[in-house]
Amino acid sequence: MIESIREYLGTEADDLLGHKCTTISKQMLTLPSPNVVDDVFAVSDRNNRVLGNLQWLFNNGRLGGSGYVSILPVDQGIEHAAGASFAANPAYFDPENIVKLALEGGCNAVASTYGVLGSVARKYAHKIPFVVKINHNELLTYPNSYDQIMFADVKQCFEMGAAGIGATIYFGSEQSDRQLQEVSEAFQYAHELGMFTILWCYLRNDAFKVDGTDYHTAADLTGQANHLGVTIEADIVKQKLPTVNGGYKALNAGDSSYGKRDERIYTELATDHPIDLTRYQVANSYMGRIGLINSGGASGKNDFADAVRTAVINKRAGGMGLISGRKAFQRPLEEGVKLLHAIQDVYLCDDVTVS
Repeated sequence: MIESIREYLGTEADDLLGHKCTTISKQMLTLPSPNVVDDVFAVSDRNNRVLGNLQWLFNNGRLGGSGYVSILPVDQGIEHAAGASFAANPAYFDPENIVKLALEGGCNAVASTYGVLGSVARKYAHKIPFVVKINHNELLTYPNSYDQIMFADVKQCFEMGAAGIGATIYFGSEQSDRQLQEVSEAFQYAHELGMFTILWCYLRNDAFKVDGTDYHTAADLTGQANHLGVTIEADIVKQKLPTVNGGYKALNAGDSSYGKRDERIYTELATDHPIDLTRYQVANSYMGRIGLINSGGASGKNDFADAVRTAVINKRAGGMGLISGRKAFQRPLEEGVKLLHAIQDVYLCDDVTVS
């Protein structure tokens, strides 16, 4: 297994597999384990029904019992337009094929819209944990605007048999205050009904692009977004893999004054290495007590290599897994299953250790 992983990593193999994190020690982290529900969530304020659904999530699929998760998310029909998302593989206009891919791909759960999962709930909701994405960015308004608005009610998700709900907050946007309050209220109600919660902790503001550099994936800004996400009791946080750092520095250049920062964020808590940048995201998620899953990203020319690279970085940083959609569903079923298995193999491989 390690040989195929090294092959996918190519020239980066030695650097990514041999890196030793000297910033935030792994001994300070709560790492993924088969006992995560007992060790982390059972001592929290989550009720027994939430614990049961979390246990189902962690016990399901090829990664069942490992403490890691592989989730198939398909909400791009709304977020990115159905035609643009499914043109590469029109079979996924049919919701049943989305669930079948998650099942055949050995995923812990499938995450999608209320309509997608509701249309096949009586056939599949007892076979794989459903995570209903309750808010979306609707792209048909002219001109396009960017705002996560509620599409589903928490009670509706419960009644279809969902094990969990998911939501997005655009931290940094003009609408983030409203989104934060809406999602916090929804998460509280979901926990009351016994469902777990996953938060997409995304950044969105044109001001986060400075002098040609896009800081939407800066470790310091995404780390703080994670910290806000766990504050409203997300059980898992989803974040884009960090590619840069110094977002606060860039936004505080010139006459601007934005947020608070400490230089030790950059000198002691992180380096420029992708594993260390991701470790900072993990640290902001209560030192790994709340699991970090990174996004698989858009589909491209090197999907298998990119997906394995992201999984290696996430695992070695102390993360809990990957949530990968477009790389899997924008290709034939057999290839999509193979890609999901390639991701999962990283978490099953004992030779890929936490840095």
